[in-house]
Amino acid sequence: MREVPHRICTRRQWLGALSACAASVAAPAWAGAQLEEPLADSVRSALSAAVGDLAPPEPVFVSTDARIAYLRWLTTMSDRLYRRIPDWEVRRDFLQTVWYEAKRAGLEVSLVLGLIQVESGFRKFAVSVAGARGYMQIMPFWTRVIGDGDAGKLFHMQTNLRFGCVILRHYLERERGDLFMALGRYNGSRGKDKYPSLVLGAQKQWMFDANAPRPV
Repeated sequence: MREVPHRICTRRQWLGALSACAASVAAPAWAGAQLEEPLADSVRSALSAAVGDLAPPEPVFVSTDARIAYLRWLTTMSDRLYRRIPDWEVRRDFLQTVWYEAKRAGLEVSLVLGLIQVESGFRKFAVSVAGARGYMQIMPFWTRVIGDGDAGKLFHMQTNLRFGCVILRHYLERERGDLFMALGRYNGSRGKDKYPSLVLGAQKQWMFDANAPRPV
C-alpha cells in the first residue's frame, strides 16, 4: 500500500512554501526547541508510560508478505541512508528502531525520517544551540517531566527515538491532527511556515511504495 501523508489543514502560504523549501532539505540541521508547558496529571502519566519499557525493537509480522514488504523497505531506506550512515549494522539498527517507534506511536515512518533529517541531519550526538539532543533533538526537560531525569540518555538511540515519536504524537493530539501546527509546536515555532515545510519536503525523500515494481 502506498504511504500517504497525514491529513493537514490547508494554508496557501504553507503549501506554496513547500516547493520553495524542498531544495533546501539537505541543508545542515535546523533544530529549534520544544517549549516546556504544563501537563495535566493524566497526560503526564500517559506520556511517562509511553516512554517506558524500552524493549528491543524486534518487528513482529502477521504474515510472510508483511515481512517481505518490511525487508524491501529496509533495503530501500538503507540504500538512501548509506552516505549519511555508512556502517551497515548501525544503519540497520537505526532504521529498524525508527520503523518500530514510529509504528508504535501511530506515525508515518517517512515523516519521522524527514523530521530527523531536518532536526539533526541523522547525527546521533547532535546538540542544538537551545540544548536539544540527539537524532530527534529532544529538550532535556522532557526527561524530568516524563522520564527519570537522566538527560544523558537522550544520546541513546532508542531512548531518543522513543521520546521524539511520543512527543510528536502528543503534539498531534493536542492540535487535533493538524500536522502543520504539531510540527511547529515540536520545533518551538508554532504557526510559522518554515519548519513544517522543511519536514514535509524532507519526508518525500523517505516515502516508500510497497507495490512499486522490483528492480530487475
